[in-house]
Amino acid sequence: MIQKRSVMLDLHSLQMPFSNTWKYGILALAILLLLVALTILTCQICQLQKRNRTRKKKRCPSRGWVRMKAVNGIWRKKTPALLHDTTKQSNADIKVEELQAELGEPSTCLISSSSRTEDLSSMSSDLGPLPGSQGTLKFSLLYCKERCELLLTGLEAWGLPRHGCAESAIRVRLLRQVPSHIPGLQCVVQEWQSQVVKNCSSPAFGDHFVFSLQDAEVEKSTLKLEVQRFDKYSRNAVLGEVRVTLSELKASQSLVLCKELQKTTKDIVGEVLVSLKCLPISQRIEVGLLKAKTTSPGSTAEKNVYARIDVSWRRHKEKHQKSRPRAHTPLIIFNETFLFHMPEPLAWDCTVLVSIYEVDSDSRHLVGQATLGKRRAKEAAEHWDLMVKSIQQPVAKWHPLLI
Repeated sequence: MIQKRSVMLDLHSLQMPFSNTWKYGILALAILLLLVALTILTCQICQLQKRNRTRKKKRCPSRGWVRMKAVNGIWRKKTPALLHDTTKQSNADIKVEELQAELGEPSTCLISSSSRTEDLSSMSSDLGPLPGSQGTLKFSLLYCKERCELLLTGLEAWGLPRHGCAESAIRVRLLRQVPSHIPGLQCVVQEWQSQVVKNCSSPAFGDHFVFSLQDAEVEKSTLKLEVQRFDKYSRNAVLGEVRVTLSELKASQSLVLCKELQKTTKDIVGEVLVSLKCLPISQRIEVGLLKAKTTSPGSTAEKNVYARIDVSWRRHKEKHQKSRPRAHTPLIIFNETFLFHMPEPLAWDCTVLVSIYEVDSDSRHLVGQATLGKRRAKEAAEHWDLMVKSIQQPVAKWHPLLI
């Protein structure tokens, strides 16, 4: 007990000889220093974050850059005019001209961004594009009478609608009228597709197309140019088309055209004989592919064709069926039937798509399509009504092939 009391006395003697006022002052000063340190630490963290953001912006490419593709396939990048003075722009144009001279390409196929935008803006102001236009297409045509060739160059487009990272391309078809009992029957003489230009609402394609065309066929020929949004994973979206009647051309004189894109229309390139039979008890529909007439040139005699049948109803698509390959002649005999299952008896409001393809060694080419259904064209709707009335009896009728 005596030892415990001595220890307690020693502890009391160790207490600091300060008053309570000094003690609370020292505690307040310590808290203040802690707050100052935390404030300095927070400021340093904010400055570090700002530096990281600026570094990321410098590393990432600017969204305002425009990607241009020249005739030789080289991608070039140019910043907006606000970021460069006139001397830098002139130097860039000189480099482009030097590149053209090295490659031996004509200077008219590659236009610098500054001069091209000024020319296009002046042209668009003179034309006065209609509101809601899908864009404008510029190109030049030259018919050489001595060589019997039609030259298409200088393909450019501007004012195309933006859809993210879209790819633009132009499909070119040379059509010729064919005398027939079918009004407006056309023959696709030649077909080409331009190169694909990415991420640009005013692409310059820089392609050259040469068509073999006799002098007597010029009056009956039409050039059709379709501007498409190219998509390698799904169908291409057609933005519009431009048609030129070649009778307007003069021999050995270049004609530069600048036209607004119009709503695309289909052309009749043949006809197909299809029979339909309604089987409500077994909930099936029978599609009979009998014959097909095409207007393709005679050079396709060595190639084969096949037909593909697609049936869809209420946004549901049945598995397609294909016919056996046949020789591509003016009159193709199929004589095949295809059965498709319809889950509901009341679902006879469906659509039948008949597509005829020409197959080559490594690719296929669409010859024409015919669409049948209740809500389709007048002839297709009449055929559909006859099928519904003639239960378990096939009804055959000719339908135009469109492309």
